[in-house]
Amino acid sequence: MGGPNMLARAAQRTVKDRVRDSAHWDRYTPRAGDVVVATAPKVGTTWTQRIVSLLIFQSPAPVPIMQMSPWLDCRYQYPIDVMIATLEAQTHRRVMKSHLPFDALPIYDDVKYIHTARGGLDACFSFHNHFLNFTPMATNSIAAIDKADGGSGEFPPPPENPRAFFLSWMANETPDGVPTADKFFDLEQTYWQERKRENLLMVHFSDLKADLSGEMKRIAAFLGIETPASLWPELVEAATFDRMKNEGAALLPNIEMGVKGGHQTFLNKGTNGSWKGVLTADDVKAYRECAARELSPGLDSWLENGRLGGDPRASAD
Repeated sequence: MGGPNMLARAAQRTVKDRVRDSAHWDRYTPRAGDVVVATAPKVGTTWTQRIVSLLIFQSPAPVPIMQMSPWLDCRYQYPIDVMIATLEAQTHRRVMKSHLPFDALPIYDDVKYIHTARGGLDACFSFHNHFLNFTPMATNSIAAIDKADGGSGEFPPPPENPRAFFLSWMANETPDGVPTADKFFDLEQTYWQERKRENLLMVHFSDLKADLSGEMKRIAAFLGIETPASLWPELVEAATFDRMKNEGAALLPNIEMGVKGGHQTFLNKGTNGSWKGVLTADDVKAYRECAARELSPGLDSWLENGRLGGDPRASAD
């Protein structure tokens, strides 16, 4: 380990599309203890942010998630100047969100990185619901960014049918800035390749569902946070999906500006398997074969099964 905030590894590539810009991280000045929740979209990101918030503040009271932990690489929600000013003004232990591949992020010794993942089919279907409910304000903002970049200035809506979206996702034919199978696999590979870093914790949506208290304890230990035993059940209960949905207006104020139905839509179901009964057996087979082709056996197993498929750090591949 080096000195305070020592750069362990610079970003190794640039990612820029209508939604993300990895150059935003050039503006970031790390503080020892900072936390970055870095994930693919719709895999339990907001859930993880909420868990980290509960641990940092040691209180079940709702805290506005997007303001407390800004999505630093985002191009369409808040200007980067606003996000940097928000971060610089914070006096508590800071948390940021990223949807970048790990090799597009700078890695600092004294910053903690949490990567939450989920099976590809569930990530695809959850994003379809999210994309389907973008408000005109959100789509117009993304389209304006495209026009400023010299593009067509269009951001076509997704097909309403989830299977049709899945097929475009598999064929890598979604609009620029929208996830595809290739991008999903690529992003997951970048975290898997560096999974043995001491300051990177791999978390899985299915494990959070199966043992929320146990996974929260893993996260707390990783962050070096101790919680009084008497308070712990309150924090765990505050991190449940039902409680988050009930407190959604306080956790996600103004989310209705970007998502139709606000927090009720953004915090959709909190379950896996919505693709069952929608995709054909051949669709699922095509995805499984693609995943087996693109991913190492250990990563493929972990994405599908969580730590039931083995501890990522102990995986040989």
